[in-house]
Amino acid sequence: MEKGLLTEQKQETAVLVGLITDRVSNTQVYEYLDELAFLVETAGATPVRKFVQAMPSPHHKTFVGSGKLEEIRFFVEDNEIDIVVFDDELSPSQIRNLEKLLNKRILDRTNLILDIFAKRAQTAHARVQVELAQYQYLLPRLTGMWTHLERQRGGIGMRGPGETEIETDRRIIRDKISKLKEQLIKIDKQKTTQRQNRGKMVRVSLVGYTNVGKSTIMNMISKSEVFAENKLFATLDTTVRKVVIDNLPFLLSDTVGFIRKLPHGLVESFKSTLDEVRESDILLHVVDISHPNFEEQMDVVNITLSEIGVGDKPTFVIFNKTDAFTYVKKDDDDLTPIEKENISLDDLMQTYMAKQELNCIFISALKKNNIENFKTLLYNKIKEIHTARYPYNDLLY
Repeated sequence: MEKGLLTEQKQETAVLVGLITDRVSNTQVYEYLDELAFLVETAGATPVRKFVQAMPSPHHKTFVGSGKLEEIRFFVEDNEIDIVVFDDELSPSQIRNLEKLLNKRILDRTNLILDIFAKRAQTAHARVQVELAQYQYLLPRLTGMWTHLERQRGGIGMRGPGETEIETDRRIIRDKISKLKEQLIKIDKQKTTQRQNRGKMVRVSLVGYTNVGKSTIMNMISKSEVFAENKLFATLDTTVRKVVIDNLPFLLSDTVGFIRKLPHGLVESFKSTLDEVRESDILLHVVDISHPNFEEQMDVVNITLSEIGVGDKPTFVIFNKTDAFTYVKKDDDDLTPIEKENISLDDLMQTYMAKQELNCIFISALKKNNIENFKTLLYNKIKEIHTARYPYNDLLY
């Protein structure tokens, strides 16, 4: 057997770079970099180290200052790092300058997310959406990019739609963007027809930050096998299932997860996915209560929902992963080490979260905790809408 068949491909390594600015605090930048590290792992690389610098705003040429840049350069050279990933979107000139100075592949947060989407896209619909977003990202960054690709093919951030020199022609790229948009318009029309053909059944959409457990809840309620994984953006295509609770049928959809700094091009490309949310009667906002910054994640989702015009829809907040939620147990005069303890469902119902969200419930989809109460809550709301829509159809109840 040839040696090449026995040799496993080396996993790429990456360093992460973030800035403390007037808008981003020290605590926030490390939270963002933790999420960026998760993105890097989802893309298939290993995050090795985080570099952080405090500046009023990003340097217009190199994002970070010259001293920090030298520190990064020495580290990546000494440790043979493959990629340098920046937590904000870089300008075309910043990418060129950084590539020249660091002599490494440079990715920004947007490019990394696009790469994950390209890897995750399974259906023709999702692939067209991702390809359109990639070309829109690529268009202003053509100068110098393809010569860099010729030097090193493959790897994270390199799943671009085509790698030949002729693609550098902006006219060709614009033509491709136009054709992809035409394809999406046709697909959107097909999706609209599909939704119309479903009749007037009550529609429920699972929304939330990425990796909060939407697909697990989908599988639990619909008794189906939607792909669920502890990685970001496990779901790209909207999955719709007909579900029946106590003889009451409705449609349940699982949508793509939101994330901080989601590329605008992706939001535009995934318009038909978001249309499923727009046409829903009820939104189930799933929240990972075990995440230390779940409140900020909730804000990201609420802002995105408002931006697409569904902020006023009937919404239930589903606080998921209660089995993993812990709090610090310690009295003011206790000098012993801080301990974390899981909090009971009764205690959760007395917290500010339960009082702040009028329509909320605490569950663990994984452990099946409080699921019957969740189904009852959902059933009652669906029945209310169904009864209003079909006032004479009382045979179901």
